[in-house]
Amino acid sequence: MKEEVEQQLNLSSRKRRIAAFMIDHFVMTFLMVSIVFLALGPNFMDENNMSKLTTTMLAVMLPGFLLYFAKDSIKGISVGKWVMGIMVRDANNPNEVPSFGRLLVRNLFIIIWPVEFIVLASSQEKKRLGDKTAKTIVVKNPNKPTKLPRVLALVGVGIAFFTFTFLFAGTAMKNSDAYKVAIKEIEQNEEIITETGGISGYGMMPTGNVSISNGNGQAQLEIKILGNDKDLNVSVYLTKEPNGDWKLIEMNK
Repeated sequence: MKEEVEQQLNLSSRKRRIAAFMIDHFVMTFLMVSIVFLALGPNFMDENNMSKLTTTMLAVMLPGFLLYFAKDSIKGISVGKWVMGIMVRDANNPNEVPSFGRLLVRNLFIIIWPVEFIVLASSQEKKRLGDKTAKTIVVKNPNKPTKLPRVLALVGVGIAFFTFTFLFAGTAMKNSDAYKVAIKEIEQNEEIITETGGISGYGMMPTGNVSISNGNGQAQLEIKILGNDKDLNVSVYLTKEPNGDWKLIEMNK
């Protein structure tokens, strides 16, 4: 009875498990999306070959999903579990790490995560379906690092995500043909040149969106113009037809 109570006290709380899941999901999604973007390259916005895009994404995402399901394979601890100070162990022997196969089977149930959350919330044993099938438990890590490095790691991942997203999206936007046409139109606009006192450059990252479907394209860009006398923000709307070039439809200051 005493051993059962001690084991119960060592079980992870539901809140920690849910927090660990959310961290893992964020980190794994960030890795997969980053690799997909890098594989597509900064010119992917002008890519009109959907077959190539789909093939590239599948080639990256299939191994990515395998990595996602195997996230607890190192000592039963994923990134999220490391941050939250918990780990996966054998239900019959809490001192042992389950085999790779059992950990993989356990995480396959994440596919039905809404059901898993309901089962975890209602289970007195604090087990989800994956735990029950693989015969695992999630317990507190007695050797968890101090709080500071875990918090710093979490903050670092967040900063890396937003930095990568900002830089890659901005670079892709600047490399798009739509942006290049917009800049050409801006530099030929006498009113803008007069108002800015001459264009000296452009903002680091444009905002907006560029989309191409079946050869038809639409682009809405917000571009900051750096002028010798005055800076100016310009909204540009462009379209393109299949096998055609981008054309300016509207420009507003």
